[in-house]
Parts: sequence; C-alpha cells; structure tokens
Amino acid sequence: MSRRLWITVAFLLGSSMLLHALTHGERVVPRTPLSGLPRSLGSWKGEDLPLPPSIVAVLNVSDYANRVYVDHTEMPIQLYIGYYASQRTGDTIHSPRNCLPGSGWEPIGSRLRTIDVQQGRQIVVNEYLIQKELNKQMVFYWYQNRGRIIASEYAAKFWMIADAISHNRTDGALVRVVTPISDGEENARTRLVGFTQALFSQLNSILPN
Repeated sequence: MSRRLWITVAFLLGSSMLLHALTHGERVVPRTPLSGLPRSLGSWKGEDLPLPPSIVAVLNVSDYANRVYVDHTEMPIQLYIGYYASQRTGDTIHSPRNCLPGSGWEPIGSRLRTIDVQQGRQIVVNEYLIQKELNKQMVFYWYQNRGRIIASEYAAKFWMIADAISHNRTDGALVRVVTPISDGEENARTRLVGFTQALFSQLNSILPN
C-alpha cells in the first residue's frame, strides 16, 4: 500500500512539472456563468450568499455559486460550486477533505454514494458526515471535469493532466451540497439525493463538456 502511494505521489509530481512546462496558450472554453444556474430547482428556492472577498481570493476561482436552497417542507441545503477555467499555474481546486477540517468541521464518517440521475445515468459522489461541537451535517461532493463526474481527488488530477496534454484544457469544477442531519441521517441522505438529481439536470448543461 505504501509503495502504491509513493508511486502515485511521484506520478502526480512529475505530471505537475510537465504541466507547468507547457507554456502554449490554453484553450478558452465557452460557458454559461454560474449565476445562470436556476434559483428554482423543483420545489427548492435558492438565495445567493456571496462569499467575502478574502475567501474568494484564497479560493482563486474563476467563477463560483454559493447559495442556500429552501423547501418549506424540508431542511435547507447549501450549494457551493467553484469553477476554475485553468489549473496550470497552481490555482487548483481545493479539496473539501482539507477545507472542512480547516473550518472546524471534523469528518466522522465517509463513503461513496451512487446516484441515479437523468436518462438512466448513474454518478458516484463522496458522502461525508461531519461534526462541529454538537452540530452534524451531511455532505455530498464531486469533481466535474469536462463532462466527467469524479469522486477521487487523484483521478481528478489524472484527468486534468491528461486533458492538458491531449486537449490543451485544465478547466474543472468542485460541486458540494450540505444539509443538517438534525432530522436523521436517512432523511438527510434522501434530501441530498433528490436535490442532486434536480441540480444535475441543470448543472450538466452549464459546466463545459
């Protein structure tokens, strides 16, 4: 296991050096701004929550959406999407595995979750249970890169480098949805699955393929 880890690290480091060595202009991909994402998703109604400029500067995103969606019969869901038009110069996607503990949220459980979306397609996302003091939340997140839905950070890096070499593109996005689990884990999971299904049909047409 340790040997595999070091092989993976060496590959990523070597590939990153290659990526930085590619100096030709990166392909600009037409896309719809994330502000165009509907504020109504099924019965959910969304409200923008702009991030402080200092946070945006740290994230160094090209575009983002940060909203809270409310259904009067359900608990709220917080949606964050961070889009990076280029990841060549170190402006890479920040993994929730690192950001959540840095914000005081500790992971207490994790697994992969398969979700049925449109037209018989299935996607695999990360499911996390996190806790801060007495507050518990459930998180789904995934990387959406050039039409791919990716759970693994290592796989997302691999495809970024592969597409940089083959298609001169490194664009990609992180999608994260969070909800309280004060009404129980199963209710929170059902809520996030339903919201993800409603979101995906819209998001897949906004993020570039």
